[in-house]
Amino acid sequence: MLSVGVGPFSLSMGHLLLVLAFIVALIVGALAGRKENLPISGALADIFLAAMVGARIGFVVRYFEHYQGDWLGIIDIRDGGFDIVSGLAVALAITGYLLWRRNNIRRPLGYAVASGLMTWAFTTGVIALINNQTQGLPEVALTDLNEQPVSLDALTQGQPTVVNLWATWCPPCIREMPVLEEAQGRYQGINFVFANQGEHPETISRFLNEQQLDLEHVLSDRQGGFGRAAGSHGLPTTLFYNAKGKLVDSHMGELSRASLARGLERFDASHLEPSPAAVLNQ
Repeated sequence: MLSVGVGPFSLSMGHLLLVLAFIVALIVGALAGRKENLPISGALADIFLAAMVGARIGFVVRYFEHYQGDWLGIIDIRDGGFDIVSGLAVALAITGYLLWRRNNIRRPLGYAVASGLMTWAFTTGVIALINNQTQGLPEVALTDLNEQPVSLDALTQGQPTVVNLWATWCPPCIREMPVLEEAQGRYQGINFVFANQGEHPETISRFLNEQQLDLEHVLSDRQGGFGRAAGSHGLPTTLFYNAKGKLVDSHMGELSRASLARGLERFDASHLEPSPAAVLNQ
């Protein structure tokens, strides 16, 4: 499962697990500090916020080349660009500082942070293990814009494949289309498939013409079967399948050049060579 629907909203599983870990930390900290009447919710909030900022900075530094010419994109966290290692390092550093400076909250804060980290690590590991064993290219009914059936296995031809689940009414989908169109022309060793969710081919064609998008492999998933099979409850969702048809990464929400580059890193480097036309245009 990649995301969870909450009413009209969807939350990625990664974000949901972070929220769960934070709630567990708050509960454990409140229980541990109850006898001494030592509230630590403020300290936990500071750690969480610092970790998020550190994770964002780490991601931007790592993929800085992709933010050239898009400086506002650095602070646009809608692309989901966070570096886990950087975030964990900052969280542990701030925790260590607070434990050193504030003796009175050492025990409840230590218990809270440890329980939050263990909750996050365990749940993330279990879900990753389940996904690793079960998720491949789904068998769903797809058609091209002429309403002819399309086999996804035949379309991928043994190459890594990026499948973008989108709709014409989805603003983040529209904003990320130029990023995917650019990547489609740059990487000749990767298939880019655009599986529209729930709309008629005529609607899709009209949208592509209005937006002046030149996309290959635009398909119609009238029943939304791809999203259900992948466990995605929100749009846009981008799925990264390796040459063997195994899901190796996913991204829920709007893609930036940087977050797309992170997903593509999961493919073998031999498939990431730019096309001759892309090299000439640089």
